[in-house]
Amino acid sequence: MRRIFGLGAGLTLLGTALLGTAACGTRLPDSAFTSQGPGVPGTSGASSANPASDVGVTATSIKIGMIDSVDSLLGPDTFSGPMYGAQAFFKALNAAGGVGGRQITFVTCDDQGVGGTNVSCAHTLIDQDKVFAFAGNSAFQYDGASYVSAKDVPDVGGEPISNAYDQYAHLYSIYGSDYPRDGKSIGWQGKLYSSTEAEHYAKTVLHAHVAGLVSYNQADSARYASYEAEALRKEGLTVVPEQLDIALADFNSAALDMKNKGVDVVFDTIDTDGNARLCKAIEDAGVPIVAKMTTVQSWDATVAATYKDAPNCRNLLYANASDANYEDTANPAVKAFRDAMAKYFPDREGKLSEWEIDGWASAQWLTDAVASCGADVTRVCVEKFMNSGKPYDAHGIITPAAFDVRAPTGTTHACFNVAQWQDSANGGRGGWVTRVPDMDTNCYDVPQVAYSP
Repeated sequence: MRRIFGLGAGLTLLGTALLGTAACGTRLPDSAFTSQGPGVPGTSGASSANPASDVGVTATSIKIGMIDSVDSLLGPDTFSGPMYGAQAFFKALNAAGGVGGRQITFVTCDDQGVGGTNVSCAHTLIDQDKVFAFAGNSAFQYDGASYVSAKDVPDVGGEPISNAYDQYAHLYSIYGSDYPRDGKSIGWQGKLYSSTEAEHYAKTVLHAHVAGLVSYNQADSARYASYEAEALRKEGLTVVPEQLDIALADFNSAALDMKNKGVDVVFDTIDTDGNARLCKAIEDAGVPIVAKMTTVQSWDATVAATYKDAPNCRNLLYANASDANYEDTANPAVKAFRDAMAKYFPDREGKLSEWEIDGWASAQWLTDAVASCGADVTRVCVEKFMNSGKPYDAHGIITPAAFDVRAPTGTTHACFNVAQWQDSANGGRGGWVTRVPDMDTNCYDVPQVAYSP
């Protein structure tokens, strides 16, 4: 399993940090449905035959909750993508007839990126609104996770920003998990593991040899930089560390030092604004890099604006993830996602991201689990589907993911997607161009690196 730290989306001068993940996996056969529309499952069975089978389930509806950090200090677009993607899926699903004769209703709660408010959201949605399950969750501080799990409420396909999805039994990350998730220790005996496919790609495909590693003198940034340095060295790259003062970061000096030391690829554990400044410094100094590596959290449509002062560097941005590129509309599932977003959230067009398509996949996953239950939809049945160990790919949206406890072995078989920002894409409007033939066959046997939560 690859664990990706998305500091680029969440690290601020206040010292907060965003941690993200990517994946391991699986596939669900289309036979889970008796009928299916374009990209979303259609209705099957008569609603009159459906019982009110569990909390939040009636003969004609299923109530789903969503907790997302929308109105947070980090801005309205940092964490809200999965919410929009999940809502677009459910709206399209209902328009196609729902699932098993039932329409999906959803209730949202904005925790504002605050842990205490997150707890209140969990209590409100479970105790008052009586939701059946969660989908499209994206919470900066998922402090309500223990309550969600204690109440046996499935949280399907959530964005693993914090460590909650590596700890609690009823939480199912969009990327799957190999961990016990027993509610006690996080990961395996208090350690989490990531694999080195991004570093391997930089070395073997982009032919990089000397990696600049830029971090802040801030605890989370420095901690991840320590992990990243080990990952790079395991792949045989020479590491040139550049730790900057978070309050007075001198990107120009760092860029000059990297140029003098022969850096040809740059990794980082800093925020989005810092990355834009870093890119400009790299460009101004003429550092001859083949790539500026970034994470899935930066894989969005705002790159041209964010990196407006560094056109050369932004065209060397590479991101990797366990998702289909939201630009690849030749993929029928991606096309369905884009059509639904254009119909239900047209104002999101210039803000689309990989996290938005994660939200779509989250709703798809929960819907497929519900469909597997037939008329008798229960939380127990949904979790039986989630815990089956069978591979699942959200109809081609994610690389196969599963929940199957396996101890780390030191190496793993990792499959992933890679895209590069190009100003020339989309008729000159700019966009992300996929750089692998097929994310399900772009696979490597790579080392696993342990790190502390």
